[in-house]
Amino acid sequence: MAENDTHPAAPDGGEQPLEADRLRDLLLAPGYLKALVFSALIGVPVSLVAFWFLVGLHETEHLVWADLPHGLGWDTPPWWWPLPLLPIAGVVVGLVAARLPGRGGQVPASGLHAGGASPVMLPGVLLAAAASLPLGAVLGPEAPLIALGGGLALLFRDLARVPATPKSTALLGAAGAAAAIAAIFGNPLVAAVLLMEVVGAGGPQLFAVMLPALLSSGVGALVFTGIGHWTGLETGALSLHLPMPFPRLDVGDVLWAIPFALAVAVLLHPVLAAARRVAALVSSGVVSRTVLCAAAAAACAALYALITGRSPAEVALSGQATLGQLATDPHAWGVGALVAVLLFKGTAYALCLGSLRGGLVFPALFLGAAAGVLVAPLPGLGLVPGMAAGMAAAAAATLRLPVSSVVLVSLLLGGTAMIPVVILAAVIAFVTTELLPMHAAGG
Repeated sequence: MAENDTHPAAPDGGEQPLEADRLRDLLLAPGYLKALVFSALIGVPVSLVAFWFLVGLHETEHLVWADLPHGLGWDTPPWWWPLPLLPIAGVVVGLVAARLPGRGGQVPASGLHAGGASPVMLPGVLLAAAASLPLGAVLGPEAPLIALGGGLALLFRDLARVPATPKSTALLGAAGAAAAIAAIFGNPLVAAVLLMEVVGAGGPQLFAVMLPALLSSGVGALVFTGIGHWTGLETGALSLHLPMPFPRLDVGDVLWAIPFALAVAVLLHPVLAAARRVAALVSSGVVSRTVLCAAAAAACAALYALITGRSPAEVALSGQATLGQLATDPHAWGVGALVAVLLFKGTAYALCLGSLRGGLVFPALFLGAAAGVLVAPLPGLGLVPGMAAGMAAAAAATLRLPVSSVVLVSLLLGGTAMIPVVILAAVIAFVTTELLPMHAAGG
């Protein structure tokens, strides 16, 4: 063994692992301990801002898609309802991307990123998300929340005159992002695991990044949970209420999960590749092409409503509320409606991923759940295992974060009975996505 690979001797005469020494030195460093304390402190204001940001999005969405149609005499939005709304979102996002620092945040087709926005970028991030999400973008709020949390953490650092170093910027950005993202998933553990995989760290560096993120998101969970109970307001936290008890997994459920997860990954692959092509197209004509893509997504929702007679909101928006409805009453959806929502929402998803601002998670979960309900009548496959496998496969194929996908779907289901199928589907979908052609997958 080379000399530099030997481990130092422990006090008892044995050998002490080098990694443990490095971790101990890191944890005892004064700068790191200060970062931990600051991470706990920033969890409070970041969670407060994230809570009210989500409340604002939730209330605005309800106003636009429920209160206004009801006030005009419709039980559900008419088929043409998205047609004026999404182009307005496209105009706002296009102008923000063209004229404000930071271009309104990351284009969601590029995936999730751990780095928060710098403070100067926050107005653009907030404005683009506030225009995209309530007006019908087929996107979720998690990417703007990551940017918001990380940006606020850096802003508070600057206000407190804490020395700015590359390490402190990375640590506090991850901590702020975790505190904010915990607000939408309702669980600090999901936020910590998600940030762990997005950062892609390992060894001592994994602990260095994760401890501030876990601490800040845990403190934040106390804040936004307490504020929610106190005010009675909702942020739209993700949870499912299945109408039946969990069945016992059998051989059929497990065997069907393998080809089903493979199929979900293969079918989502061109959707994500199309989203990246849309992003490239929009980059050369930001305002006009953003509006055009938003209008095309609106047309998908309108056509779906015309063809099926159902609400255009089932295609528009993130799918978070519709996922809850699907889980509560899956038999209300016929085969034709399920096929139509998969086709039209998948197309609108690709268009919004490449042009508007938001996150990938919520629409992917809905598409996976809808596919699971569609294939559930297959002999030997149950409804709940089908939905569980579909959500896990869609999340892993879209995010390319298999551990986060397993944790998130398990949390959604509210139990451990489906974990074997969830893990199997997530791993198969992730491996399939990684093995598909790199140019189509976006590398």
